[in-house]
Amino acid sequence: MSAEEILMCAVELGKNFCLYFDELECDALCKEKTLHRVLRNVKSQLLVVRPDLNVAAFEDVTDQEMQSGKGMHFSIHCYKTTTPLAGMPVAFSVQVEDKSYYMCCERECGEMIVRFKEGEVPKEIPGESNIIFFKKTFTSCCSKAFKFEYSMERGMFLAFEEEGYLRKLILKKLSKDEVDETMKMSLSKFSQNENHNL
Repeated sequence: MSAEEILMCAVELGKNFCLYFDELECDALCKEKTLHRVLRNVKSQLLVVRPDLNVAAFEDVTDQEMQSGKGMHFSIHCYKTTTPLAGMPVAFSVQVEDKSYYMCCERECGEMIVRFKEGEVPKEIPGESNIIFFKKTFTSCCSKAFKFEYSMERGMFLAFEEEGYLRKLILKKLSKDEVDETMKMSLSKFSQNENHNL
């Protein structure tokens, strides 16, 4: 016989003899760690956020510009969850001047738009949230690159699209077995003293 602990849950019968469980942990996300990275697309361009122009786009950046980090040094907030999900739940924020902006998605004219809003990323998220993305390996043979699926609309991923001279950050639908290079992103350190892996 083992002395293993068995977790018991209180149950009760409600109207029409429906079964209810008391004191179960609800679906929630809790911030576990924060990593500091730059995001690169398949063309090795860096994602740069310009809140004054209400735009986020992948750009060619010099080493000097990268060191200054204006709008390109991201905090990637990793969450742990009470339910098993496909991929690690993450949220993105970035510092521009003295202000912090977080990435979110909103529906506008029937289309999902990626936005950066002033504010902080919460430590806990009680349910669904328009700031959460699931980090997934880009392909099974490409484990150093990732794609980020929007948590509230499965099959929609962060990607870029050409708009004039810009490679603008967007949400894009992915068909089941398709490989779309515009969704491929890599995460690089900009701080020498950080050794966490994501």
